[in-house]
Amino acid sequence: MAFSSSRDGETSAKRRKKKSFGNMSEDEVMKLLLPDRLGESTDILFVGINPGLMSAYKGHHYSGANNHFWPCLIDAGLVPTHFTFLDDVRCPEHGIGLTNIVARTTRSSSDLSRAEIKQGKEDLIEKIKNCKPLVTCFNGKGIYEIFSGKKCVLGRQKETVPGTNSVIYVMPSSSARTMTYPRKSDKLHFYNELKILRDNLKLGKIADHETTAFHDTNDVG
Repeated sequence: MAFSSSRDGETSAKRRKKKSFGNMSEDEVMKLLLPDRLGESTDILFVGINPGLMSAYKGHHYSGANNHFWPCLIDAGLVPTHFTFLDDVRCPEHGIGLTNIVARTTRSSSDLSRAEIKQGKEDLIEKIKNCKPLVTCFNGKGIYEIFSGKKCVLGRQKETVPGTNSVIYVMPSSSARTMTYPRKSDKLHFYNELKILRDNLKLGKIADHETTAFHDTNDVG
C-alpha cells in the first residue's frame, strides 16, 4: 500500500488552490488590482472593504459564484436583466459606481492593517467628493462600522458622508456566507428600498430617516 505523507497532501492542496487561478499562485493574484467602476454621474456608489482573490483574478467586482450582488441588482431593477459581473464596467452607464475602502487584494479583510484602512477611508471620501453619488451604499454592516468607527443599524443612516451631501445606506453583505441574511431573498428588500431611496432623491423627495432604517443589530455581514 502506498503511503501518502501529510506533505504530499499539502502539495496537492496547493496544486488545487493554484489551479483555481489558472497558472497564477495566490501570491501573484494578490498583486493584482481591481479597478474602480466610476462615472461622471453616479446615483449609487457601492462600497466594499477590499478586493478578494477571485474578484481580483477575474478583474470584476463581486464575481464569486455564490455572491448575491448581481442577482439582487437585477431583481431590484437597478441594472438590466442580462447583467453579470462581466458587465461591471458598464455600471456607470446606469448610474452605479463600484469601489472599495482599500485597494489592496488580500485573502481576507482581516489581513488589512489599521493604517491601510485609515488611509482608505480618506481616499474613499475624496472619491465621493469627486463623483458626487446621491447615495453611498456600504455592502455590509461591518464595512460601514469600519468606515464610521461606530455601530449602526441597517438601512439609511442619519448622517451623510463627511464633507458631502451623499446619503449613506447600509445593507447586509451580498456574500452568501452572511449568517443573518444567507439567501438572496433575505436581502432583496434592501435593494428594493435602495432603488426607492434613489428615485426619491432624484425627484427631490427626501424620506424620513426613521422610515428607512432597519433596526436589526444582529447582522455582521
